[in-house]
Amino acid sequence: MPALPLDELQITEKDPKTGKLRTVPALHPDQKADRCFVLYKPPPADSATARVEEYLERAAFIADDLDWLLGLPHKKFWCQVIFDETLQKCLDSYLRYAPRKFDELATPPSAVSEMQQRLHRSVFLTFLRMSTHKESKDHFISPRAFGEILYNNFIFDIPKMLDLCVLFGKGNGPLLQKMIENIFVQQSSYYNDLDETVPTILQVFSNILQQCGLQSEGTSTAPQRLAEKVRMTPSAMPLQELRDVVLYLCDTATTLWAFLDVFPLACQTFQKHDFCSRLASFYEASIPELDSAIKKRRQEDSKLLADLWQRLSHSRKKLVEVFHILINQICLLPILESSCDNIQAFIEDFLQLFSSVLQEKRFLRDYDELFPVADDVSLLQQASSALDETRTAYILQAVESAWEGVDRRRASPVKESPPSKAPERPLAPQLGPARLKEEEEEEECAGAAAAAPTPRISGVQLDSLISQVKDLLPGLGEGFILACLERYGYSAEQVINNILEERLAPALSSLDRTLNRQMQPGPTPLVTSRHNVFQNDEFDVFSRDTVDLSRVQKGRRKGENTRTLLNDKRVIQEQRERYSQYSVVVDEVIVQAGAAEGQLVRDDYEDEYDDTYDGNQVGANDADSDDELITRRPFTTPQVLRTKVPHEGPDDDDEEEEEAEEEGPKPDHFVQDPAVLRERAEAQRMAYLARRGYRHDGSSAVTGSPRGHGQSRETTQERRRKEANKGARANHNRRLMADRKRTKGMIPS
Repeated sequence: MPALPLDELQITEKDPKTGKLRTVPALHPDQKADRCFVLYKPPPADSATARVEEYLERAAFIADDLDWLLGLPHKKFWCQVIFDETLQKCLDSYLRYAPRKFDELATPPSAVSEMQQRLHRSVFLTFLRMSTHKESKDHFISPRAFGEILYNNFIFDIPKMLDLCVLFGKGNGPLLQKMIENIFVQQSSYYNDLDETVPTILQVFSNILQQCGLQSEGTSTAPQRLAEKVRMTPSAMPLQELRDVVLYLCDTATTLWAFLDVFPLACQTFQKHDFCSRLASFYEASIPELDSAIKKRRQEDSKLLADLWQRLSHSRKKLVEVFHILINQICLLPILESSCDNIQAFIEDFLQLFSSVLQEKRFLRDYDELFPVADDVSLLQQASSALDETRTAYILQAVESAWEGVDRRRASPVKESPPSKAPERPLAPQLGPARLKEEEEEEECAGAAAAAPTPRISGVQLDSLISQVKDLLPGLGEGFILACLERYGYSAEQVINNILEERLAPALSSLDRTLNRQMQPGPTPLVTSRHNVFQNDEFDVFSRDTVDLSRVQKGRRKGENTRTLLNDKRVIQEQRERYSQYSVVVDEVIVQAGAAEGQLVRDDYEDEYDDTYDGNQVGANDADSDDELITRRPFTTPQVLRTKVPHEGPDDDDEEEEEAEEEGPKPDHFVQDPAVLRERAEAQRMAYLARRGYRHDGSSAVTGSPRGHGQSRETTQERRRKEANKGARANHNRRLMADRKRTKGMIPS
């Protein structure tokens, strides 16, 4: 009997109040365990002993409770998840207060780091199990009920998914992508929630612009009243307020990028609200102002300014990457995957999107530096021959005009450092660490340049690159060189340059430089990859280590001989019992005493006459001709019973010879040409056969299908006819004809 899903399962238990048995659903509040989950608090900013101990104790409580929750069986786990409000508050507090990758934290003690990693893993596994509706064949929830449980109990919502992507996206991308996709597949209402969330994200952009004094709450063309509060610009804003704005922008950009990178199917919903053009407008309005505000503050906290510069650069990069993900998912991927008949609409969308952002010069320049627009246009030209050349040329010309007055070969805008023209350069000493930390951010959150994945290189080409680096730096291990090549897009020159200048990414700097290369395992052996009827049976030594040798018999069994085998009728008995169920095999019919005669008649075979083969011509495949089977020969009186009639001539057999004697040459005449005689004899024979009704087919060639492919009925009949009449042609009757010539006097005796 198949197992029931958890939402339909009923259990019988004793009522704790009355003691009587009752039947309740498996998902019932009474099945919840009495356990209180405490709220999460982030690690302390300083290393004070009291605060560190408080954090460790609280984090240990949460980690232990989550480990206990993950160890519960399927039924108990879901009862706790659905009906325990403290669990949901605990998980929400972690998603809200857990430190992000881009947060600035002091170096915590090792105990704090280890506890945070343990708690981070437990929270992710908890959310992963809550997003899985089927754990095994016997423990599952029906998809419809699973979607309702998630949605009605607010186990997942759009803000939680955004936090999950930004917290667990690095290193868990494929797993997190399957998790988010499964939630949206099982409950389509989340698409409606996402559609309602996009205006909120756009409102965040508006709030940042309003906070920076770049956009008023009402119409921007109306004059400002004297009584109104003067709007604060980023340059005149206090440093702490500027810091809050930059942190807010960094958090928004990184979270948005992480969500779209994990769940690109949401791009269609974002674009319904014209998200691309509004993102470019926000970028053009806010980024240059904030950039200028940070560059002009030279007399203030240089360390804080360097941190703000790094976060602003990170935000710029993520916003450009978000735009590229939207363009790639909405336009480019469908063009690459669709046929030529279906790409015109996507090409039109691409041209329309870029036409709407051509006036945003700063955004267009930064986007073109990471993702060249000319490459995308070249892809469109290869995909379609009907591309509007005028519009594409206009877009490329606008991109070129955005670079006017700017060195196009300068460093990436994400890695540029704020220039300082004044003699005093307080930011210069701080930009070195900021640049290094920025590279760490690039390592943790792959940039837009990595959106187009570098093709993997293997085989002889990879060995050549490793040898090229190893020839210049022989002290390095091949494993370390391979990791550097994978990190820098298999560019041996860039790897050598970064190693010599000590500018490797932090992840590579921590590696052992003598690390050996791990060889890839060879192809799967044929023995382990085979699939046949003997696979995984009890004697398959290739799939199991132990075999029951007691089941193996070597040689003849004791007491077994040929007579014993012949006398063993067990197989016959088994077959007899099998066919007896069909009532076909009856050895003997026992007639009861006094049985009526009609009863015996009814027991006889009463099936209808089987006339299936009555229409077939019996003997059609014999050596006889078709005419003899279809038409009957006329009745003739045997020659023995005939009476002599004076006017009746000789029989047909002698008629030909007599005519030949009358028409043939006399013995006294000279011998005629043998060719003429043969031609005359053949004409007489054909006339004779025509009188008898025989139709001779002059073609002696019999054609048919190749051997092994079967022959048609006509081919078979022709071959029989040829075999029967071959004695009348060629040299098969030389003796008969020679005797005939001799009797006619053609050959002297």
